[in-house]
Amino acid sequence: MIKVDQDKCIGCGLCSGMCPDVFIMNADGKSEVLEQGNEACAKGAAESCPVNAITL
Repeated sequence: MIKVDQDKCIGCGLCSGMCPDVFIMNADGKSEVLEQGNEACAKGAAESCPVNAITL
C-alpha cells in the first residue's frame, strides 16, 4: 500500500510530477495518493522524495 506521511511532506511536487496517475497535490499543497497501483513508478518517487515521506 502506497502512503504519504503528511507531517513529513514538504509539497515539492516531485512525486506527482513523476507519477501523476498515483499522486496528486491536495489543497494544502501536499502530496496524497490518488490511486493505488503502478508500484514501480511509486517506488521511484519514494526513492526520489527529499524527505522520505512516501512508503510502500
